[in-house]
Amino acid sequence: MQKVMMKLGGMTCPSCLTKIEKAVEDVDGTDQIKVLFNAGKLKFMMNADKADVDDVKTAIEKMGYEVKDVKAKELK
Repeated sequence: MQKVMMKLGGMTCPSCLTKIEKAVEDVDGTDQIKVLFNAGKLKFMMNADKADVDDVKTAIEKMGYEVKDVKAKELK
């Protein structure tokens, strides 16, 4: 499992938060998804055997949001 944090751009209202959470949920292997609207961040857990960070990044960018930074940490 990986703990992933993404810095996002383009969120203008709280409904953006719901859209992003739904898009990340639809990527197989993601769990514990939380969007921090005021901080412009997305945090989630990911099973690297099922999905890749780029899969999540692509899903977010397809909706018109910007992924400015990605940090992933392997959990033991």
